[in-house]
Amino acid sequence: MPHTPTPSRAANLTEAMVNEVKRLIYSGEVQPGERLNEAAIALRMGTSRGPIREAMKELAGQGLVTAVPNRGMFVRQLSVRDMLEVYELRALVFGYAAGRACEHLTDEHRQTFERLLKAMDEACEADEGTRYYELNLDFHTLILELSRNRRAQQSYDEYVKQLHIFRRKYFNVPGNMRRSNVEHREIFEAIVAADAPRARLAAEQHVLSGRSRLLASFDDPSPLPA
Repeated sequence: MPHTPTPSRAANLTEAMVNEVKRLIYSGEVQPGERLNEAAIALRMGTSRGPIREAMKELAGQGLVTAVPNRGMFVRQLSVRDMLEVYELRALVFGYAAGRACEHLTDEHRQTFERLLKAMDEACEADEGTRYYELNLDFHTLILELSRNRRAQQSYDEYVKQLHIFRRKYFNVPGNMRRSNVEHREIFEAIVAADAPRARLAAEQHVLSGRSRLLASFDDPSPLPA
């Protein structure tokens, strides 16, 4: 029987619900544009609907689901044309941020970059696509933070949210994750060298290469990362 969690368990339950709904979306069990049935998920997870509602709020903040008035929560969807346009804007903003990051890098930031790159290499070796994807997001977020431009961060965050559905499911092949991380290292090395033009170009090319890999996957049965 579903039960109401105690306050001490609420946060853990919400996190578990977030992870479960992400799994459903990333695995394709629920498709873009499909309605998420809160009651069914609660029954499946053996909990009340409270943690499910909290999870939906968090997922909406991450851009994976969207609320439709009087209808409920739906998996976010984006047309291919919209996706391509968002990728172009994302490349420009990311390139700008990487160039600006050269001005603000500290030893602490450098060490954080190195930890992220090492962790992503380990995720590749362990064939952990979900872990790689989350670390990848952290790497990009750090670069945006180093731009010290709040509007650039806000815009980039929105672009990333819109692309989650397209991007995540292609981070499942270790060889392709490694190619992505090679590009990350090129960006990092340019930032460490304080070479803003090189960092900007490497960052733009990284995003556009991801777009090309994604487009190739539409006609190729083997998944590729974006």
